[in-house]
Amino acid sequence: MFFKKKEPLSNSISYIVVGLGNSGTQYENTRHNAGFIAIDILAEKLNVKIDRIKYKSLVTTCTIANQKVLLMKPSTYMNLSGQAVTEAMNFYKIPPENVIIILDDISLDVGKMRIRRKGSDGGHNGMKNIIYLSGSDMFPRIKLGIGHKPENRDLADWVLSRFTEDEYKLLSETGEKAADAAELIISGQIDKAMNLYN
Repeated sequence: MFFKKKEPLSNSISYIVVGLGNSGTQYENTRHNAGFIAIDILAEKLNVKIDRIKYKSLVTTCTIANQKVLLMKPSTYMNLSGQAVTEAMNFYKIPPENVIIILDDISLDVGKMRIRRKGSDGGHNGMKNIIYLSGSDMFPRIKLGIGHKPENRDLADWVLSRFTEDEYKLLSETGEKAADAAELIISGQIDKAMNLYN
């Protein structure tokens, strides 16, 4: 059950949920924007709009599991995501353990999801920049499958390609689960989230 409430930006934020992606209409519904897609689904569930510009991002605030949460979509482009994330973390003095990153994963099929308590960047440039600039790999993350790269495709070309209609439907269903998983993590139940969705 989500708690719906709009609030002003304030120092009482205790969690940040970040969806990774690239800004701009040319990147809409591309594989690399799975994080943006999922966080938009989360915002829709919470009846809030991610439409304020702050911390090099589009942001909004909401309440999830009785915690005040900042939702973020960095506008820095993927490989500089850490600039936005660390700026918000520093402003609100939020530890990495309270910053949930939602990102795409080419090692998982579309429709699959994997939750990690912490870990390496897994070759993901957005995650790599966040870990590098924050000096920590203790970020909980929700990885959304975008499909394995075909042998004949360049990696950059693959992650910037668009989902098929069927794939997008699958990803949207996974985005719903990611929203539920984020709520569980914020309520201190990451083990339950991992058991349910991994």
